[in-house]
Amino acid sequence: MKSVLVVEDAHADQHLMVSLLEQSGYQVIAKDSTEQAQQWLLQQTNPPDLIIIDIVMPEGKSGLELCRELREEDQFSDIPIIFCSSKDEEFDQFWAMRQGGNAYITKPFLPKEFLNTVAEQVS
Repeated sequence: MKSVLVVEDAHADQHLMVSLLEQSGYQVIAKDSTEQAQQWLLQQTNPPDLIIIDIVMPEGKSGLELCRELREEDQFSDIPIIFCSSKDEEFDQFWAMRQGGNAYITKPFLPKEFLNTVAEQVS
């Protein structure tokens, strides 16, 4: 079973992503902040197969900063990262990919689009 770490502070968005992923057979770990996600990742012997990160977080690091830091760590550098953000400008997507993202989903998203993007990254 593939595992997915969801880093999303908005409760409704997090709940939707977790539900969609679990219904599709993924093991899901959800964290409310980039700090919680980073602490959890550092304690794991088996990192997740995929990480989904919101860009705008209420406190601490942004999703972009977390992505940059993960790309610098050998054990996380190859894990696919999907940004899921309400920021819908072309520049936001470009910048997210420059930080090390593998895909970008704009909120609100269609469940099928979300799950297809996830499947493409973990296959």
